[in-house]
Amino acid sequence: MLSAGIVGLPNVGKSTLFNALTRSHQADAANYPFCTIAPNVGVVEVPDPRLEPLARLSKSAETVPAAIEFVDIAGLVRGASQGEGLGNQFLAQIREVDAVVEVVRCFEAGDVVHVAAELDPVADIETVGTELLLADVESLERQLERLHRAAKGGDKAYRAPIAVAEKLLHHLGAGHRALTCDLSPEERELARPFFLLSAKPTLFACNVGEGELADPEASPRVRRVREWVARHHGAGAVVVSARLEAELADLEPQEAAAYLAALGVRESGVAALIRATHHLLGLITFLTAGEKQARAWTLRAGETAARAAGTIHTDFERGFVRAETIAFDELVRLGSWHAAREAGALRQEGRDYVVRDGDVIHFKFNV
Repeated sequence: MLSAGIVGLPNVGKSTLFNALTRSHQADAANYPFCTIAPNVGVVEVPDPRLEPLARLSKSAETVPAAIEFVDIAGLVRGASQGEGLGNQFLAQIREVDAVVEVVRCFEAGDVVHVAAELDPVADIETVGTELLLADVESLERQLERLHRAAKGGDKAYRAPIAVAEKLLHHLGAGHRALTCDLSPEERELARPFFLLSAKPTLFACNVGEGELADPEASPRVRRVREWVARHHGAGAVVVSARLEAELADLEPQEAAAYLAALGVRESGVAALIRATHHLLGLITFLTAGEKQARAWTLRAGETAARAAGTIHTDFERGFVRAETIAFDELVRLGSWHAAREAGALRQEGRDYVVRDGDVIHFKFNV
């Protein structure tokens, strides 16, 4: 299962957000730096409004959503790349995850200490970014040195990796994250073994106060974060109130929805964050439905029907015959499986068919 690490400075709401995401009190969320030491890990369901209609249409007994993993990582401080605070531990934990959700404090709260003298979310982003860059430069310089030593033997195979490493080092030296470096698909593949921290896909979570949820764009801090990360990181930002969401996690879904509606909020920020993280990880969802369950399955974008079958069971991939496929919207429009068959809307796809998000698939296999 792919994972996303929740990172940021101390006391920005990382552990509170983790508790909201996992609907638990697994992570300590105390008002002091380095409250989190060992990373907390939780599996989170991906909200999918297509499951309930699909279950009704297929008369399924239950629904099973897709899931991704979130990791609550220790807070970072200036100097982490040199081992300050829990720096070495923090950086090592980031290397283990597939993507990063960086929590940025945009709320005022006199009772919650901040590691800096003033609340400035863009400065906080730059602090985290600088530490990742410094760690990457140090790591890449060591790896480049090893590549040059290996290339002295005359092996031409090292030329391309060296060129990519030098290109990345120049980009990092200019203060840019590795993720924004203009690399071809071939160069990006060569860069993968460098395991650069700033190369990980990143989403920013603006943690606001409860009163700002109804109109987050009125917050100058949120606007600054959105503009900054779009310009400098080519990244998106989601607005969430971690403290409120953690409290709502203890309520029944209907009660939580009613409370949000009373605040003038249409949807939970946590739900939007989970879906955005799912997309950030490069994942799509395909659906299956039968009498027992309607289920959402996670698949990497661009993968084939045979691989999707293997996600369900290895026997399905090994004995793959065909995939009976229809887009969810088309199935709902037609109203039933019978009507879809009558209309000739069910496509018979082979093992190399590239699955699309929202495909409803029934696999035929023979083992």
